[in-house]
Formats: sequence, C-alpha cells, structure tokens
Amino acid sequence: MSEIKEGTLLWEPSEKRKQQSNIYHYMNWLKEHKNKTFNDYHTLWKWSVEELEDFWTSIWEYFDIQAKQPYETVLTSHEMPGAKWFPEATINYAEHVFRNWDDNEPAIIHASELRGTEEVTWQQLYRDTSAMQQTMKKLGVTKGDRVVAYVANTYESIVAFLATASLGAIWSSASPEFGTQSVIDRFKQIEPKLMVTVDGYRYGGKDFDRTSVIEDIQSELPGLEATIVIPYLDENPNTGQLKKTILWKDATNTPGTLTYEYVNFNDPLWVLFSSGTTGKPKPIVQSQGGILLEHLKALTFHADLSKGDRFFWFTTTGWMMWNFLVGGLLTGSTIILYDGNPGYPDKKMLWKFAQDTKMTLFGTSASFITGCMKDGLEPGKEFDLTRLESISSTGSPLPPEGFQWCYDNVKEDLWIASASGGTDVCTAFILGAPILPVYAGELQCRGLGAKIESFDDDAKPQIEEVGELVLTEPFPSMPIYFWNDPDGSRLHDSYFDVFPGIWRHGDYLKVTDRHTCVIYGRSDATINRGGIRIGTSEIYRAVDHVREVSDSLIVDVPKGDGDSYTPLFVMMKDGTDLTEYIKKTIKNEIRTQCSPRHVPSGIYQVPDLPKTLNGKKLEIPIKKILMGKPVDQVVNKGSLSNQGALDYFVRFAEERFEIK
Repeated sequence: MSEIKEGTLLWEPSEKRKQQSNIYHYMNWLKEHKNKTFNDYHTLWKWSVEELEDFWTSIWEYFDIQAKQPYETVLTSHEMPGAKWFPEATINYAEHVFRNWDDNEPAIIHASELRGTEEVTWQQLYRDTSAMQQTMKKLGVTKGDRVVAYVANTYESIVAFLATASLGAIWSSASPEFGTQSVIDRFKQIEPKLMVTVDGYRYGGKDFDRTSVIEDIQSELPGLEATIVIPYLDENPNTGQLKKTILWKDATNTPGTLTYEYVNFNDPLWVLFSSGTTGKPKPIVQSQGGILLEHLKALTFHADLSKGDRFFWFTTTGWMMWNFLVGGLLTGSTIILYDGNPGYPDKKMLWKFAQDTKMTLFGTSASFITGCMKDGLEPGKEFDLTRLESISSTGSPLPPEGFQWCYDNVKEDLWIASASGGTDVCTAFILGAPILPVYAGELQCRGLGAKIESFDDDAKPQIEEVGELVLTEPFPSMPIYFWNDPDGSRLHDSYFDVFPGIWRHGDYLKVTDRHTCVIYGRSDATINRGGIRIGTSEIYRAVDHVREVSDSLIVDVPKGDGDSYTPLFVMMKDGTDLTEYIKKTIKNEIRTQCSPRHVPSGIYQVPDLPKTLNGKKLEIPIKKILMGKPVDQVVNKGSLSNQGALDYFVRFAEERFEIK
C-alpha cells in the first residue's frame, strides 16, 4: 500500500452517480417547488443552516410527513436549550416505517453466530409488529410507559421497538453483554413497566447465559410488571424468577391490524444513555418527530438510501448506531443485522456476509477497517462485492491509511463516508454526501440543517484550526430533556456550560478551507473500544469489586491508526502487590460488569494517582501526558493535592508506554 497523506484526493463521483443521488433529486425539487437554486453542496448547506425554518419545512414537505394534527409553528425560538420544533403537530414514527414498503425486497436480513442468514418480508415484519402490539396492549402498555430491552441485535428487537413506538410508549435498550450494574444504572432511572429480554447470547463462539443477571436487574426495578422472553440460547429457556414471563412465540401469535397512537412531535420516542463518564449514565430523551425528520434526512440524503438498497451497520443494541440502523426502514431500504463477534472466526466473516447479503452500504468502525488493514486482508479479491457502493465508518476517526486500504483492497469505485455524531443527537452531523469527492482522512461535509463550527477558546469560529466542535443553532434530534432532570440543570451542564447558548459536543474538530472536516478524537474521557463507548466510572465500579485494589485510573489513548490503547493504572492496598492472579481478577470483573470489549490493554501498579484538591482524578491530563504533551501544558500543578503523583506517568510515557 502506497504512503498516503491527509487531504489526498482519492475518489470523485461520476456525473451519472451525482444525478442519480437522492440529494440531487432534492436539489431539483427545491428548484421546482421553492424556486431555490444551488450549484454545489456548500451553498445548499449554508442555506439549510441560515434559514432553518425554511429548510426543515422543505424536509417535512419533501418526505410528506403524516400528521394527524398539522403544525402551525416550525421553531418556537433559536435559543438553546429550550427551542421546540413543530409543537402543534401530532405524528407516529412507526406509521412512517410501514407506509410505503416494497415486498419485492426484504425488510430485514439478519444473522448471528447462533443463526444462519434469514430474510424477513415487509408483510412478516408488519404481522409480527401488530401481534406484539396486541400483546403489549394486553399487558397495559400505553403512551408514555417505558419498555426496556436487554436484547441481542436480532430481528425480534426491531419488532419489539416498532410495537413500542406504535403505542407512543418509550423504548430503551442495552446489549446483553453489559454487566448487571451497568444495566441497573440505566434502566432503574426510567422505571419501566415491561422488559423484553433474551435468555443469553453467543460471542466469539462462547455462550453466555444471562438468566441470573436478568433476575438481579429485575430485583432493582420495582415497577416492572411483565417480561417477554426471546429464546436465543435455548428454545425452552429457564425463566427462573422473572416477572410474569411470556415467551416470544406466544407474544407474536395473534396478529391484527397495526394501529398508531399519535403523539406530540416533541413527545419521547426513546431514552438513550451516555457512557457515564462522570457518574451514572445520562438518560437522553429524544422525540418521535425530531428523530423521524433527522433520520429521514440523514439516511436519504447523506447515506443515499432508497428502495433496493441494503443497509448494514455492525452494532449492538447498546449503541446509538442500532437506532440509526433501524431508521433505514424509513427510507424503504432493507436493513441488515448481525449479532456476534465481527472478528470471529476471523475478520473475513463480515466481508463474506457483505457478499452473501448483497450489501450496498457497509457500516462499521474505524478500528475494524484498520484491523483488516493490519491483517493484510484483500476482501475485494476474495469476495464478490459488486453490489457494494459505500463504506461508512464511525466510532473513532478513520486514518488516511484506512481510506487508502479500502480503495486498494475492497473496491476502486467506492464512496467512503466517514461520519461523526453521537448518542446525544442519535445521528451523524458530520458525514458524507454522494455528490462530493473523498479526501483521505477527511469527513466530506457538515450535515444539512446542522450548523457545526470549530470554536476557539474565545467562542469564535475558525477554519483550518483545531477547536471544539459546537452546534450554534437548534437541531431536531437534540435531547428534548434528560429523564428526572426537572429544572434542566443536568442537560445544561452537559452541553451548554462552556459556551452559553451554544452546544459543545466534546470532540476536537478542524473545518478545512474546502468545507471538509477532520475529527481529532474526543475532548472528554470516554473509553471507546470497537466503536462502543463506556464511561470511566463504570470501569472503576467494576475494579472496586477487587478488594486488593485501593484506587484506579483508566485512559483511552489513540494510536494514530484508528485503534487505541487503554492502560489501567491501579493503586494497591498496603502490603499488596499486583500479581498475575489479581490482574486476571480485574479483567474478569470488567468483562462481567461492563463488557468484554472494555478489558484494558494493560494493567500497571502505581504508587499514587494524581487528583485535584477536591478529589477528582486527572484522566484527561494523564491521557495527554501519555500522548507526549509536556506536563506544564496540560495541568496546573497548583490545583493538585499530590503533585508528586505525576512523576510516575511522565516516566511511563518516556520509558514504557510505546504506541505501535
């Protein structure tokens, strides 16, 4: 593979491809119906963020949004937080999924380590969703009730979500690889009425029964009334002491006509949870209407999905990309699910899956691509990828070498759309456009309707300089609120405390002079492994179960190739040494309480951990020290209670910490 530099032009769409794209059709529609003419993407974007009301009105009309009660107001104000979209309108998300299906193409293709590849028709999806809706109604689930799901990334999880949304109830999901406390910390906050769960899961060829874990979780959910169990490991699972269990086959055996509960545009669709970096995960509530508009826009224009496309993203139900993937159904395209280890039995598996499912958009993490690159894979030679049109990556920045590898080893005529967004908005707001060229290491564009800027410390937008990623105008899929945050203080402190009235996202961003973007990683302390984020507080909670450990600190250090290194530093109790047995115990606790993906790369004993005067660990400064930054540039020693504790990390960076 030849050497590649950031910003090297790698691909340009043909004129035919541009003219066949959805965004090109939309631009023609604007010209015909709104007398708006745009000659390039950037002028279209500029209009979309400077005339927000006109832009989002055009989205409503272009996608023919079905509302029982029409809107009168597009946007109540431009103040953040607090701005409300289309406040008078009443809609239903699920109705828009089922309004225009094409049974010549499957609705869902799914497979897992436990199951072979299966196709599900739109009619079958409708029948199962209507039957599940009937069951939920019998269980008393109504508008505003919470339905939580501890489920694998399977067909059943989609059915349960769509039935929940059709009733105006509120969905929240977690992956079954999440440990007991991680799930309790999430679900307990929202007091669910119904739980949907698998009995276990398979990962890397190993089965993990979760029945006892589910019992422990349910013991902390006093308002829970019933459980729908999906037999996944066992056709006849032991439901143990679970509350009022109904097996999946019984929950979906009485199909009828699917009805839709119309809810206010700004009523909740789901609760997503942050990674919990500074405490319990934040319960982020997003609206039925906001998600509907944003996902239609992003997936139609920026992912270029429509009927006939086959849309895959490797994800779990505990990551917002699962919710984004489900949104593909809104476009009439086929969505593709896979549950299990993406590298098992080897990394060729997903490429064969792409061949077998005739995938058109392959969504994955940057670390998966760089892993394939390191392993010397050549999927374009080994598999038939003629249907594949696009590769999209997120979770961490894709390095220039990752872009080049795709063109050298997957396909020459390939649209690579690296994307960045987050759980907070459940979308990517820096992403791709099929009418734009691809430059190595760069994201093609800022999304339509998303006024993204790179701010310096004085809150001024800048070009060709790295700064804080901010959103300076309201955006429909922003959180409508955090659960149990009546005065909005937690939401305010999460996004608006640095630049008043401006959303600070927590990423480092450069906007180039040709309007592309480069992400330089998170500006917070989240641990990101394989595109799955988790907070340091959850790691610490698991390590605290190891009695020999006094305290710990973990950081996620980018390696420059799309991957990262996560050293865990531990203080041992007096007279105790860090033995191999204790290291194994720590890893087992993290694997069980958090997830197998977040087991640290290495564990090291330290004499002391640097803390501020009020006892806060210095995660971000330590991360920067390990990346080679001088101590004086990353921390004010006068703010520390134990300045000498920094010495170990300086030596570690110089002598022992080698990022290869």
